[in-house]
Amino acid sequence: MRGKQYHQPLKLTAPWEKDAGFGRKLKTYRNHTKIIAQPGIVMKVLRRKRIVLFMAYFLLLVLTMLNLANYKWTKEPQQCNHQMRSTTYQSRSDIRFLYRPSLAKKRQLIYVLTTWRSGSSFFGELFNQNPEVFFLYEPMWHIWQKLYPGDAVSLQGAARDMLSSLYRCDLSVFQLYNSPGGKNFTSLGLFGATLNKVVCSYPLCSAYRKEVVGMVDDKVCKKCPPQSLRLLEEECLKYNTIVIKGVRILDVNVLAPLMEDPSLDLKVIHLVRDPRAVANSRIKSRHGLIRENLQVVRSRDPKLRRIPFVDPGHKANKKDGSDYHSIGAMEVICDRTSRTIRTALNPPSWLKGKYMAVRYEDLVENPVKTLRNIYRFANLTTNHDIESFALNMTSGSSSSSKPFIVSSRNATQAASAWRTVLSIQQIKQVEDYCHHAMSVLGYERVRTAGEAKDLSKSLLTHSKL
Repeated sequence: MRGKQYHQPLKLTAPWEKDAGFGRKLKTYRNHTKIIAQPGIVMKVLRRKRIVLFMAYFLLLVLTMLNLANYKWTKEPQQCNHQMRSTTYQSRSDIRFLYRPSLAKKRQLIYVLTTWRSGSSFFGELFNQNPEVFFLYEPMWHIWQKLYPGDAVSLQGAARDMLSSLYRCDLSVFQLYNSPGGKNFTSLGLFGATLNKVVCSYPLCSAYRKEVVGMVDDKVCKKCPPQSLRLLEEECLKYNTIVIKGVRILDVNVLAPLMEDPSLDLKVIHLVRDPRAVANSRIKSRHGLIRENLQVVRSRDPKLRRIPFVDPGHKANKKDGSDYHSIGAMEVICDRTSRTIRTALNPPSWLKGKYMAVRYEDLVENPVKTLRNIYRFANLTTNHDIESFALNMTSGSSSSSKPFIVSSRNATQAASAWRTVLSIQQIKQVEDYCHHAMSVLGYERVRTAGEAKDLSKSLLTHSKL
């Protein structure tokens, strides 16, 4: 038996059948033998592949050389004649092509530079009523409320940064001054929103139509649905003119970085008013300006010598304290106004052609003519409805005693009310603070109480601006 086992013939297994021991019998491919038996076919296939690879390599090499040549052309300075240099050439391989500035016309941006109680609420309505204007009323109020009790001067940088964002229709800046844990800002959360024609009109609200001239009833607008700031931004982008009215930028020089920015076409309309009338109005509305008066007074130079506010022997009371802050704030306001005036009299390049001073007294004396001059400066077109609105709001028969409310009144009478209300001591105090601004803007000083109360004599002269 053992001998037979040793002489048993061996069974050879093909290499492709070695795995058959695992219980599987692999399928054999007879075509392989057929191809090997015909080597001409193999060489033909290999030759075709070699040609294809060579052509692909050659094409890749050509494209690489072209790209390098184009890169060299766009990066290296070229020796060209004047005509060639004046031709604008932009290669698509240059990444700047993707970020080429739009050829669309820049938005006209207007900032109404003024101070409290200068008739600025009425002045702002002249833009709020225009259907071509996106108007914002006192947006920097949010900064002063959030950063209270910061003094007025130290908040100038933050106010300018907010303007930079708002003029680009970036309203997310309001979130920076939201209360911690508070709800997201909405269209109705903006200061003065319930009187804003954009916020209260279609498409953000159905209560009003932007093209219809007329005051907004805040009680009606409060019922409008609050819209997200994103929707308000989208609405902002539709307008070619953006106007912002503010009293918290104290000096035009603060705006210099924005006016020098080539991406912004910013102009400044400086609304001024007789400082004595401003002081009188501040006293009347002192309860609504307590925080603002304190913030402004904190910016005063403590080294300056100041004349007494009240007559010697007068017994002080709480009213005198409020009046002190109301008139004391005029020192800072007039000092900053004088800085603006000095810059305007000798304007640097960034201010030339971009500054216009408007006296409130001229506006109420001749509203239509002044309005047309203002609109011409702002590149806007006036119409009969807006002119009638300005005329009606300045020629009413009443004299409203409510501050911060725009209503039809006898504006000329209101402009000179200070002459019969302020004491001669208060008048002298304001004139001492504001003598430079008054002399340039055309406001005459008075020598006696009788001269102040003589309403037959005008105290207005020609402005030097």
